[in-house]
Order: sequence, then structure tokens, then C-alpha cells
Amino acid sequence: MTTYDDRASLTDLTATVERVRSSVEGVIEGKPEVVRLSLTVLLAEGHLLIEDVPGVGKTMLAKALARSIDCSVRRIQFTPDLLPSDITGVSIWDQQRRDFEFKPGAIFAQIVIGDEINRASPKTQSALLESMEERQVTIDGQTYELPSPFMVVATQNPVEMEGTYPLPEAQRDRFMARVSIGYPSADAELQMLDIHGGVNPLDDLQPVAHAHDIVKLIEAVRGVHVAEAVRRYAVDLVAATRTHPELRLGASPRATLHLLRAAKASAALSGREYALPDDVQALAVAVLAHRLLPTAQAQLNRRTAEQVVQEILQSTPVPAAPHQSGLTMGRGYGQPPRRL
Repeated sequence: MTTYDDRASLTDLTATVERVRSSVEGVIEGKPEVVRLSLTVLLAEGHLLIEDVPGVGKTMLAKALARSIDCSVRRIQFTPDLLPSDITGVSIWDQQRRDFEFKPGAIFAQIVIGDEINRASPKTQSALLESMEERQVTIDGQTYELPSPFMVVATQNPVEMEGTYPLPEAQRDRFMARVSIGYPSADAELQMLDIHGGVNPLDDLQPVAHAHDIVKLIEAVRGVHVAEAVRRYAVDLVAATRTHPELRLGASPRATLHLLRAAKASAALSGREYALPDDVQALAVAVLAHRLLPTAQAQLNRRTAEQVVQEILQSTPVPAAPHQSGLTMGRGYGQPPRRL
């Protein structure tokens, strides 16, 4: 059993994450909130879906995050002719040994970049389901464990683009968060021309953290305290999506778990050993919106899942911190301070 003395301290976490953040922001200019969300998902043991129009830096963000950490990285270019065995691997008959030998696929890496994931058929996309949820792959009745840490960073173009398939609901639910990079500001785009005009900044990007450091930081995030009031607040937000009249599919219990894990990681990134309702609120749209399906009437009214989540945030009561002698809201809703 891991003890708090074995875990990385919040100081170590902040220092390591700051190095990774600076490294990624050297490539992705003017999007600090996107970089922070990427690191939050990494420390929360989740997977990230980056959705936006072509050319805004989706693959660049995924590559920058992967190269900033000294770990194994594999890239999969999803195409209509990609087979599930190209992702998971295949057993090949070895004539000399007279036995089948397993050849691992591209999923056997610590960070897997799935580029344009929605250009492959749903059959191929389903090859990721077991690995993303259980961190293992089963081939011909044999189960193979995936390395730790393990993170899938997938990019996709909007469904309206030519040659794309909508991600199945089960696939979207595997992703902890979805983020859109968006177009850069004029100043950021001008800076990008200066930096990217002559060289590729990825070529000079060096790892600033090791894989075992990330594993320790993940252990530290697991130890972040979440009071019962904050947990119930997360449950109330997710439950509201299941009864909202403009949604025909609400968020799953997995979404509640992902929201809580992301809130703990966000608290740790802020230097706190306790999560607050603010952490849950800040991540609710990114964690919940991509799992929801609006009704046909809502789509006709041009209502988006993001707008529905924002309304739920405004209508759901936020828990108040209990007033205890010698304790404030900064103690994690009545939780005494402790060292991670």
C-alpha cells in the first residue's frame, strides 16, 4: 500500500508540471488553458480528445505533450482502410518455433497519438475500447497489460468534414475530456510565424520529465482529498444531464468518476491538496459535453451540449463550506491539512 511519504509532494508536482507546461507552450502559442487541460487529463489518468478544424495545431499539441515526457510514444494515422489488428497487434505463425508469436500493435506505448480518429470506421475505432478503459489488450484469448502511464491523445475533425465517421457513444465516453483549440489571436499567430516560419519547434523539443516522475505525480493526485459535499455536487451535475428536457442521452457514471478525478488533478495543479466546487465547475463542460446527445428539437434550435451544461451549472446549487472553528474553505471543507 502506498503511503503519503512515498508519494511526490505538491511542490514536486508543481515544479515538474511547470517544466512540461513551459515546454508545450513553447510550441502552442497563446493557448495556456488548453495546455493546462491536457496536463490535467494526464495526471488524472484519462484520455484527451482534441476536436477542431484542420490546421489549428491539434496534432502539434499532441506531439508536443508526448515529446516533453521521456516515455514511449506511438502515432497512429487513422484512415478508412485501417484494421483493428493494426492498433492492437496480431499473432503470427513462427515456422521455426512452430508456434504463434504476438506482434504488438501501435497501442503498446505510454502515450498514443491517434490522428484524425474519426476517419477510421467504427469497427476499427472499437479496437481502442478495452485498452482505454482497462489498460490492457486481449488477443486470441491472451491478455497483455499496457505500460504505465498510459494516455491516448486523439484528434478529430468536425463531423461535417468530408470522409469522417461520428465517434460511437461508447468511444466518446472513454475520453475524459474534449477540448477545442480554436483559432489563435492575431498576436499569437504573428508570434507563430516568427517561431515556426523557419524551423519546426518540435525538432528542438527535449523531454523535461521522465515517465516514472509522471507515475509518482499520478499517485500524488490520487491522494487529493474530496469532501462529501463536493462529491455530491459532482453527482448532482451529472444527474441533471439525465433528466434535462433538451438531452436524449445524459452523462454516464463513468463521467462522474472522470469529473471527480479531473477535479483532483486540477486542485493539485493549483497547489492544493483538496478539491473545491470551483475545480468541478471549471471542468464540467470539457468533461461532460462530448458525452451528451441533444434532442432533435434542441438541434433544430441550434442548442449545443455545451450550452446545456452551462445552464445546469447555473441552476445547480453550489455547496457552501461549513464554518468550523479554526478551519476555512481552504482546508478542503473541514479536512485538516496533510502532506501528500
